[in-house]
Amino acid sequence: MDPQAQLNIPIRYNHVGYELAAKKVFFMEPSRLSVEPTVWPDLYFRVVSATGLIDFRGVFRQGTFEHQGLCDYSGENLWSGDFSAVCEAGVYQILVCLQDKVLFESETFEISDGWLMSQLKANIKSFYFQRSGVELTSEFAGKWARPAAHFDDCINFHPSMNREGTWNAHGGWYDAGDYGKYLVNGGVSVATLLLACELRRSADVVNKGGTFELPYGLKDEVRFELKFFLRMQDHDGGVFFKVTPQHWDGFISPTDSDLLQKRLILGKSTTSTLNFAGCLAAASRVYRQDDAEFSAKCLESAIRAYGWACKNPEADWPHNTEGSGGYGDSCYDDEFFWARAMIYRELEFAGGNVIDSGELRSLLLQDIDKNPPHLGMDWRDTQNLGYIALALQDKDAELRDCARRTLEGCASEIIRLQKADAYGLSIRAFIWGSTGEVSNHALTLAIVRTWREEVDGEQLVDWCRELLNFVYGRNPVNVSFVTGSAWSSPKFPHHRLSHSDGVVEPIPGLLVGGINKDRQDMHRSAHYPSDLPGLSYTDERCSFASNETAINWNSPLTAVLALLCLN
Repeated sequence: MDPQAQLNIPIRYNHVGYELAAKKVFFMEPSRLSVEPTVWPDLYFRVVSATGLIDFRGVFRQGTFEHQGLCDYSGENLWSGDFSAVCEAGVYQILVCLQDKVLFESETFEISDGWLMSQLKANIKSFYFQRSGVELTSEFAGKWARPAAHFDDCINFHPSMNREGTWNAHGGWYDAGDYGKYLVNGGVSVATLLLACELRRSADVVNKGGTFELPYGLKDEVRFELKFFLRMQDHDGGVFFKVTPQHWDGFISPTDSDLLQKRLILGKSTTSTLNFAGCLAAASRVYRQDDAEFSAKCLESAIRAYGWACKNPEADWPHNTEGSGGYGDSCYDDEFFWARAMIYRELEFAGGNVIDSGELRSLLLQDIDKNPPHLGMDWRDTQNLGYIALALQDKDAELRDCARRTLEGCASEIIRLQKADAYGLSIRAFIWGSTGEVSNHALTLAIVRTWREEVDGEQLVDWCRELLNFVYGRNPVNVSFVTGSAWSSPKFPHHRLSHSDGVVEPIPGLLVGGINKDRQDMHRSAHYPSDLPGLSYTDERCSFASNETAINWNSPLTAVLALLCLN
């Protein structure tokens, strides 16, 4: 569909679906219909299913529209329609009507409890598609199969390191739309996915059939990245920052990239080392029951990394962006908090007196004072992972209760902001990766629900769903931001793998960054449809500012889906 025609569609709804018991609200902009404003109050809607018409006019109030008001960031005059009373599984359309005339018919969407699982499988598999250094066979990759490339098992150190020799940095996931592999961004992604594995053991789903056939469960896919992490730890405990090509690759395949230039290892830094420590400590917890040897190795490696960071508390990030992202961060307090909290709850399994528990606890109390929480987390600000680690342990009730109160406060603020926004959003600016920020706020709600289920679990889930509705289509640009999820999904993501494989459709299950008011790619001639901040999205390959994919945006969405649809 033409992007402008897609934007001019008069209703905004979840293009994939709604759960049976969920609240089901959509929005309409009547100025996009060919009717006079005087008749807008007379408009009504019908919901059409395969079993016939369900007409709410004169039966339920939900059949008439309620005026919401102006959305300042999109310029829309929004009206809402509520069809929560429809709770029978099926495929549906929304019709906007005047008298007995249908003015508009939506595309179809599901009402079921199965669409979340379908999207979860797609998201999990997206990490499989991001694998580096291994062949993706047609058995599981289908038409997106590709040969092994970027082995990275014998690469040189970057000249800035003044270090001779080679290093084995094989495996791991490509970070985003490029072919770099990063510890910092990979760290927050792995930590988020490990949360889903910890809280929902059934997230280790293995599907040998269906649209998104999986070769492995989530835990095995995360383990693929963890093995790469372990290879990135130096002999002294420090952890290298990233694997980078010498220069930015064009939109070419990994095989062609291998032929054209070398790849190098770069680092070490305090942030990459502490990211590693936090992740590996969490991995020790998640894998302990299934693989005690791997669990012990993870914890031992985490403690060694933490020790290096304590000796090198301000090792700067490598200022190199010649062929990969910078991920610069000069504040280390949040990473120390995260690493300490993760290690503290696992100390009983460390063996020996490697770290003094009392000293670590004292430092954690200081960390709490220095690191106020955010509504969600990102690769630069990771303190929420420290609070979550403390909230999910029972060895120290005082720290647990403090952390839970803190996160509950975040959840309350998220909901307060949602109630005040036209689209039910908790963000107040559309930044780079806004869909990732929205997903991280949803994750905060889903995590708090795990211990608040009996008190206000239903409210937390309802507002979490509202944020998912935004991601999957109920937004000002009328796009379901996950590739392959709906008719409106991005067709031209800023993603080298998707534009170099000869396949028309992009790799499915990838969350693009979404609306971004800063539009850092205007020099690439990206065609944004309007100057309004809420319409700052374009489905073009050149738009790295709004249409790139990244594992740190996919991971919170994956975790939320797992927490909502798995028991």
